[in-house]
This record gives sequence, structure tokens and C-alpha cells, in this order.
Amino acid sequence: MSTLTIVLLVILVVLIIACVVLYFLGKKAEKRQAEQQEQLDAVAQTISMLIIDKGKIRLKDADFPPIVLESTPKYLRRSKVPVVKAKVGPKIMTLMCDAEIYPLIPVKKEVKATVSGIYITAVRGIRGPLATPEKKKGFFARLRDKAQKN
Repeated sequence: MSTLTIVLLVILVVLIIACVVLYFLGKKAEKRQAEQQEQLDAVAQTISMLIIDKGKIRLKDADFPPIVLESTPKYLRRSKVPVVKAKVGPKIMTLMCDAEIYPLIPVKKEVKATVSGIYITAVRGIRGPLATPEKKKGFFARLRDKAQKN
């Protein structure tokens, strides 16, 4: 056997082993995510709130309680998360939001939100449906539109 075939076989074996390891790690992470979702659903409650402000802010700058910062991993503390300031009853609270529903949340309007702790998982409008925002156009779609205008 030539050295080229030996090197290619070794690379192939390493790639196969890496794929198998990633498969089992993915299965384990999927089970962990399902358990966490069950816990979120178990403590979820529907609350009527007035949205004051929303933004993507660093976790340490969002005025969360210290226990929240201590429980997050160190590599995620500097990442930006969707944060919503809302008036719940007489109290103004800072809540974290799910990334999929963040664009749906209207500012300065009243909504019914499903909340698990400080995490907003779902939003519905009190007076009618919520307006869905327009999808952003990609780079090539904008170029195509410019070319069609000219």
C-alpha cells in the first residue's frame, strides 16, 4: 500500500469516529433539551403585561438578579439576549424572551404572555392578533431588486 492510501484511510477512520461521537452527543443534548422544555411548561403561567421596551442586551447589563448571572455559564454571560421590560401589575420587570417570538412582541402595547420564571415563551395580543413583522431581505434579493429597478 502506498503512503497516500494509508493517510486517506486514517483520515476516513478519524472522520467516521468523529461522526459517531457527534451523533451520541447530539442525542444526549436532545434529551436534556426535552427535559428542560418539560420543566418550563410545568411552571408556565399566563400573565397580562404592558410592554415598555425591548432590546438585545448583554446578560450582565440587563439588570437581572445575581442568581441568574451565577447560574449561566461563563461563556454565555457576554452574549446578547432578547430582553423585554414590561409592567406586570404595579411592578416593572425585566424578562428574558425566546428568540423566535422576540420580533412578534409589540412595544407600548398590552399583551398576554406565557411566562416561566423570567422567561417569556409565548405572546398573544389582548385586542386582536399581533402584527407579524416583515422578513428581512437577503443580500442577493436586494441586489436583484436594485437591478430590476434600473
